[in-house]
Amino acid sequence: MHDVKIYDTTLRDGTQGEGISFSVTDKVKIAEKLDELGVHYIEGGWPGSNPKDIEFFQLIRKSKLKHSKIAAFGSTRRKNIKVSDDENVAKLLDAETPVVTIFGKSWLLHVLEVLHVSPEENLKMISDTIKYLKSKKREVFYDAEHFFDGFKDNPEYAIKTLKAAADADCIILCDTNGGTLPAEFRQIIEAVKSNIHNPLGVHVHNDSGMAAANSLIAVELGVKQVQGTINGYGERCGNADLCTIIPNIKLKLGFPCISNEQLVKLSEVSKYIDEVANLIHNPKLPYVGDSAFAHKGGMHVDAVQKVSRSFEHVEPELVGNERRVLVSELSGKTNIQMKAAELGMDLTKDTPQVKEILRTIKLLEHEGYEFEAAEASFELIIKKALKKHKKFFHLEGFRTMVEKREGSRLITEATIKVAVGDKVVHTAAEGDGPVNALDNALRKGLEQFYPVISKVRLVDYKVRVLNPREATAAKVRVLIRSTDGKHTWDTVGVSENIIEASWLALVDSVEYKLLREENS
Repeated sequence: MHDVKIYDTTLRDGTQGEGISFSVTDKVKIAEKLDELGVHYIEGGWPGSNPKDIEFFQLIRKSKLKHSKIAAFGSTRRKNIKVSDDENVAKLLDAETPVVTIFGKSWLLHVLEVLHVSPEENLKMISDTIKYLKSKKREVFYDAEHFFDGFKDNPEYAIKTLKAAADADCIILCDTNGGTLPAEFRQIIEAVKSNIHNPLGVHVHNDSGMAAANSLIAVELGVKQVQGTINGYGERCGNADLCTIIPNIKLKLGFPCISNEQLVKLSEVSKYIDEVANLIHNPKLPYVGDSAFAHKGGMHVDAVQKVSRSFEHVEPELVGNERRVLVSELSGKTNIQMKAAELGMDLTKDTPQVKEILRTIKLLEHEGYEFEAAEASFELIIKKALKKHKKFFHLEGFRTMVEKREGSRLITEATIKVAVGDKVVHTAAEGDGPVNALDNALRKGLEQFYPVISKVRLVDYKVRVLNPREATAAKVRVLIRSTDGKHTWDTVGVSENIIEASWLALVDSVEYKLLREENS
């Protein structure tokens, strides 16, 4: 077993992905997070391409990284000039990074039709640049861009480009177009190993969905460095996803790459970088997604409770994730028991109310409710069945009004009458829409009795049409996310009337907060 070095290019290649953009401060924070994860190399950017990357390299020097080396990225010298006169090469040195990664052309298509240079000049561009950077005491990696396509087109010339990079500390074979399938990927690497004796790495794109698989094949064949990005960021279909590759290298192949203590941080890092990128974290990501260890079928949940590996390929804790039990019409008694345990309630499968809870869940889901994404509403169902629920207020009635007159702004108002004990309160409030107005009126009426309600606000609101063929008479499901600044919870309501569905979800949200406050 050989050590495998992890090279992260989230801050450079990852930012070429659609919708990905980081400020300089973002890039510094992400680099520090990657250092905690224990990646060996962090590619910070291309100092010859933009001022932002130049500033990043200046700022990152002040960060006391414990595990990672920073790499600057750039190209070989331009054609027909001395490498010492190339401005972009000079900027690579000005970045003052211990590692420099340069790319050059392996595919004659690019040499002749993109760079418009002779094959011989291309080889000199590669060789000259690497020798010059090595003379400046840098660790130098050479990215053989489009190597796999170049090899398929002209194996002899592709190998010559690697021999021109013989002074590099590591030669990285790049499947830049991401179209190579595993069998030919393996054959090409084996051909390279019979001709090249430098340490090898791989940099794979995911255009054919094979980036992770091909990266692992490379490790099995002795490749010492694997490049990729967190969450698979990158141009087109993205780069090889390190959040999949790292645990597969360590847990499945058994090759040393990062420590067990660092691996536990993987899920946290994955979500953190999505948060900085202002992206919704993909729940279906292997290892680090919220659904990666989520169990819904009753038989599955029962089996996992008895023997976790019966439906889990690794323990979720190894990658900093957690097991989740989902509750739906597919649930069995074990789902209810385990979900209740997650919520701090002690139930056994023999508890009489479990059967009642299960029946209620299945009836409601048949009507269109969904409790996977509304755990607060599910908790209220359990507490009602266990007689641990308290009704804090009673609705006497409500009304919403939307008024639009020519030349005037849209006005939305809600009036509501609620009873708390023997006191009845009648209030009105405006809002940005009927649901917002109803929420404002409800909280306005309840705040004098329950001041903590003033801290609650809605942070997300989703509507799903359940039976579209019914058109405007269709039943809808409303999911509401609420927060008090410390905790966040989700509730659900279903009705043919969108306002009533919203009201049901609002009531659950308020009751959940009040019940939680009372219990604490």
